[in-house]
Amino acid sequence: MSSTVSRWILKSVRNRIATLRGGRRLYSRAASGRDQLRRSLFSPAPSALKDRSLCGGFAPGKAYRHTSTEEEDFHLQLNPDQVSDLLRAGESSHKVLDFNNGVPNSVLRVESNQLAANSPVEDRQGVASCVQTSGMMFGIFDGHGGHACAQAVSERLFYYTAVSLMSHQTLEQMEEAVENMKPLLPILQWLKHPGDSIYQDVTSVHLDHLRVYWQELLDLHMETGLSIEEALTYSFQRLDSDISLEIQAPLEDEVTKNLSLQVAFSGATACMAHVNGVHLHVANAGDCRAILGVQEDNGAWSCLPLTCDHNAWNEAELSRLKREHPESEDRTLIIDDRLLGVLIPCRAFGDVQLKWSKELQRNVLERGFDTEALNIYQFTPPHYHTPPYLTAKPEVTYHRLRPQDKFLVLASDGLWDVLGSEDVVRLVVGHLSKVGHHKPDLDQRPANLGLMQSLLLQRKASGLHAADRNTATHLIRHAIGSNEYGEMEPERLAAMLTLPEDVARMYRDDITVMVVFFNSDSIATYSKEG
Repeated sequence: MSSTVSRWILKSVRNRIATLRGGRRLYSRAASGRDQLRRSLFSPAPSALKDRSLCGGFAPGKAYRHTSTEEEDFHLQLNPDQVSDLLRAGESSHKVLDFNNGVPNSVLRVESNQLAANSPVEDRQGVASCVQTSGMMFGIFDGHGGHACAQAVSERLFYYTAVSLMSHQTLEQMEEAVENMKPLLPILQWLKHPGDSIYQDVTSVHLDHLRVYWQELLDLHMETGLSIEEALTYSFQRLDSDISLEIQAPLEDEVTKNLSLQVAFSGATACMAHVNGVHLHVANAGDCRAILGVQEDNGAWSCLPLTCDHNAWNEAELSRLKREHPESEDRTLIIDDRLLGVLIPCRAFGDVQLKWSKELQRNVLERGFDTEALNIYQFTPPHYHTPPYLTAKPEVTYHRLRPQDKFLVLASDGLWDVLGSEDVVRLVVGHLSKVGHHKPDLDQRPANLGLMQSLLLQRKASGLHAADRNTATHLIRHAIGSNEYGEMEPERLAAMLTLPEDVARMYRDDITVMVVFFNSDSIATYSKEG
């Protein structure tokens, strides 16, 4: 990011704090196979262990009421068709137009699905095209401590990014339309919307803050807008700043105040991809993940990771935290593999408990909020000295697409907790060969033991259920139904789908998966044309 933009970030945030606290105008330019399920059937997933650590801070108590499954009868009476119906309830598929404004589209289709463990589900997702600029955006948002922050980010982040990419002329047209009370230029065309908004009563506030943002972009006098890397980086940070500042502002409307508080005190990790021709950018904050499935010229398949998990097992992330805090805190930044002993991801939206000073938290919460009714848990870690400890700044990766790049998988950590990146690629490839979207020439390629084993296991399991048409559904099926050897177990699958609501979260996380298939012919055309 350029030094000019970096200085502008700091200046604009400081100005907005002063503006909000001063109460001035915001736009002054400014979430029965067997009769009994025994513990020996399966052990809790790593995700359950992860979020159990949040009981002291962020996770709603509802997910942890159940403490023992030994004596309870779970009647697993689902037949294979009923299992498939449950798995496919949240799936969706979108065929993308071959041409976008006369230019070949590098995206062929998008398939997604979601399986809840929490009630309500805390993951969100979105797919949209930028109307005023070129490119498509894909996002996975994994909430914790409730779904409020994930919902807000899924609705708003794409708009911030799209505005960041607009030219100076387009931004002037946007501002002129608002000034003259005319309809705004369309910003996004949603293919997969995050869902019915629970924030309809406060969308005018959100639009006001988006307008403040594009006014500040206008003040930069950048004719072509920010670069994609700058747009992604700053839109993450700016939205997180707005989420924080909105609850600090003097708000009169009770609904707006309560929703803003829930958004700020819950949290969400995010992984977002922007595809424009052969240019693929991925911005990640937290432990969602993005990988590419690549078929080499010799026919062999491989996995290309595009993100790194931001957690205690990431040495670079640990080094970053230590650089940002005094040496005296080196031993307390990470406790039991969690940030301050509380949170596994080290980057996330919201979670102001790990960003605000103790005084600011106290001042905001003392404004008469019913924190118990709003499920706001007031908790300060014992070694809380130099906030902020958490950031929403994403790590941005660029990759120039090639004809051999066949698909992109974005998913919340509920998938990666139980499937490795290479496993996901093998499952997608095997599924494509079965449903006929793309048939790898297995006879002509060099032997790949891992891929062949995956295909054999899938063929063995093919008699157990009708083939899923949706690739994301296929991944979720194997994520919760496969044993440690990669074999599909119908009893395990049925058990995982029929666990009572209070118990499900102990064994698996919400799982949200999106698979983006690329148009190799279009990408080859781009490559030939340079």
